[in-house]
Amino acid sequence: MSSSAGAEPPSWIALGLVAGEPVAALLDAAGAELERTSPGPADLARWVAEVEASRTVRWVWSDAPAWYPDLVAAGVRLARCHDLRLCHAILRDSALVEHADELRAAAAWDAGPSGVAVDAAPALFDLDDAAASSGPPTALDDVLAEFARQQAAVARSPDARRLRLLLAAESAGALIAVELRAAGLPWDPAVHDRILAEILGERPAGGGLPVRMQDAADRVRRELGDPAASLDSQPKLLRSLHRVGLLVESTSRWELAEHTHPVVAPLIEYKRMARLLSANGWTWLEEWVRDGRFRPVYVPGGVVTGRWAAAGGGALQVPRQLRAAVRADPGWTLVVADVAQLEPRVLAAMSRDEQLAAAARGRDLYTGIVDSGAVATRSEAKIALLGAMYGATTGESGRLVPRLRRIYPRAMALVDDAARIGEQGGVVTTWLGRSSPSPSSGWRATQLQASQVEASGADETRARRWARDRGRFTRNFVVQGTAAEWALAWLADLRGRLAVLPGAGVSAPRSGPVFEGMPHLAFFLHDEIIVHTPAELADEVADAVRGAAASAGRVLFGDFPIDFPLDLKIAQSAEKG
Repeated sequence: MSSSAGAEPPSWIALGLVAGEPVAALLDAAGAELERTSPGPADLARWVAEVEASRTVRWVWSDAPAWYPDLVAAGVRLARCHDLRLCHAILRDSALVEHADELRAAAAWDAGPSGVAVDAAPALFDLDDAAASSGPPTALDDVLAEFARQQAAVARSPDARRLRLLLAAESAGALIAVELRAAGLPWDPAVHDRILAEILGERPAGGGLPVRMQDAADRVRRELGDPAASLDSQPKLLRSLHRVGLLVESTSRWELAEHTHPVVAPLIEYKRMARLLSANGWTWLEEWVRDGRFRPVYVPGGVVTGRWAAAGGGALQVPRQLRAAVRADPGWTLVVADVAQLEPRVLAAMSRDEQLAAAARGRDLYTGIVDSGAVATRSEAKIALLGAMYGATTGESGRLVPRLRRIYPRAMALVDDAARIGEQGGVVTTWLGRSSPSPSSGWRATQLQASQVEASGADETRARRWARDRGRFTRNFVVQGTAAEWALAWLADLRGRLAVLPGAGVSAPRSGPVFEGMPHLAFFLHDEIIVHTPAELADEVADAVRGAAASAGRVLFGDFPIDFPLDLKIAQSAEKG
């Protein structure tokens, strides 16, 4: 396969289906088609591997879940791609895109990821229980048409550089999500089983509750004076609690802990154990851990801010007490790293607040805020700054936030402005160009009704409450969304650094043909990563993790003096101290 005589080597190769068969279109740097080739289903992986090895190319496809898992299973790793589905979602709604009507009209590209369970509503939470999506179009002509729309939209943008960076990072995330599932997170079922037995009691052979959990349930029922009390139905449990004089509004641990009734301690213990058994008990272990690997389904961009979600396995909810089961293979080790106070540091960089950046430089940010004189204790600093980012206006946060406004006016102005825009029905945008959803028609109707002469007090109260809620959402959207962009830049840079490290003499075949002999990402959660690496390369991997974090800060924020320090350890287990 070669390009036309005298033409520049293609920068892009689009993959799509023609009459049900995979066909590749070679494109020049501007996206114009040069020629097509039909490698055939049986030879696709071999052909892609040969192209990948011979030139620098960015693969254009409908979405990674439709194409990449089979390639990875065949031992093929791609350096880069352009994921049309993910990029469509960004460009369709971005305030940095002018005249996006053509993109919005291409509604078929609003589909969820291929073969992945997605929610019909905008996804804000884990997507475990939704129906599987058939994905976006895969026909080559549809792929080329959408790519042309996206290229034109970026070219017309007044800030194309930021958008291109965001699209590249989002597409790298699409590759990484597939690779994380393919490689899996090393998991020791025996350790998991031992932890469950220690916390819950041995697994009953004939079903029922483990002995420790049953004991806690019996103690709760004794204190309630009701041997048949239902502990797993909140309405019924609340009625039982009210009958013994515990007048709580919910069964949350935080509210229960405010009371001294003797039922509180065993009930909190029972709920903790019930949560572990339901979310990560023996049934979960049997379903999700195979051959020493936990292989969850990650959904890049599954949250409106750009954060990832999970469509199976609860990857975003691995409890602290089970992290000891995350255990490297023999001859391998784990490099575990998370970013200290990622969102506050991102806020400092976005707002160009040099005072807040100075508080963070080379140390714990909250301690730096105390040293600035804004508050008296680290706990107060954390409450105040999180309150500012999440819109807490009452209680301790409400008392402390005004102090931050005096010391860090630029940072506080950024989130305050984002909240004001949201309250007025406007849209806010992250650092690289992901924009918040517009308010719903119901929200707008409520605000309009409250502005009418005949509006009631209830109308006005509801409208104000909804406006404040939206303001809290947009206040946090700009910070959380930009933090997600930083994390993607970190992941993408680290992925490239790991790929060029030398090979090692020890294999991890359960990580699959691509990753069995090389350090690889094994886990990602918002601001934390785990790399599974041959032990002999652990120091080089640690340096790569730190270098990628520093690079991500420079890529997003240039020479602004903000650092992103890591809590990093090299260990056989991911257990936290």
